[in-house]
Amino acid sequence: MLIVEDLSVYYEESRVLSRVSLDVAPGRVSCLLGRNGVGKTTLLKAIMGVLKPRRGRVALGGVDLTSRSPSDRARAGIGYVPQGRGIFPHLTVRENLLMGFEAKRDPTPSPAAEEEMLEMFPVLKVMRGRAAGTLSGGQQQQLSLARVLLRKPKLLLLDEPTEGIQPSIMQEIGEVIRGLGRKGDMAILLVEQFLDFALSTASEYFIMDNGGIVRRGSVSELDDETAREFLSV
Repeated sequence: MLIVEDLSVYYEESRVLSRVSLDVAPGRVSCLLGRNGVGKTTLLKAIMGVLKPRRGRVALGGVDLTSRSPSDRARAGIGYVPQGRGIFPHLTVRENLLMGFEAKRDPTPSPAAEEEMLEMFPVLKVMRGRAAGTLSGGQQQQLSLARVLLRKPKLLLLDEPTEGIQPSIMQEIGEVIRGLGRKGDMAILLVEQFLDFALSTASEYFIMDNGGIVRRGSVSELDDETAREFLSV
């Protein structure tokens, strides 16, 4: 599904990503691990098209997206939930949800898709008339995730979905992500600092260090020595 080949990204003359290559298949939840500042968020932004690489390519389902804009990539099937959630605080929960349809080729709202998200995240059904800015951090994260999922992306990019949320909602979000993986029709790439959540949610891992991928494998094979070398602070 997702193929990243030889990707290098710079901030001015400072290289942040160095010839990164990875692939994420449908039905797989892949976690991207590493210490702060190694390039994880930069990689997600480059996949989404927010940042332009100096070299390399990004392809989804065999279609080269390297030169495409973020909006084109969204219409091609990439869903991105950024760090910080990116909701519209003065719009209602329902209005925020409806904004998700704007990224589709046909932006006409689908009542069935909206209802599916409200069933997946019941708290949003209760609060759909409230301003999104009045929701808790965990509820806002659920809203941000629902807004992307209602258009059924082929690839879901999640940047620190557990940041600043309570354990009960963290568990609910983990169950949703695992359920999406089990359906088998979506590729999921998850950036997560909370190692226990990442390993309980994902089936495979990539570890970044100094702007490159240095390890990959099944989460069941991630040993303590590797975790200490690349993930401990």
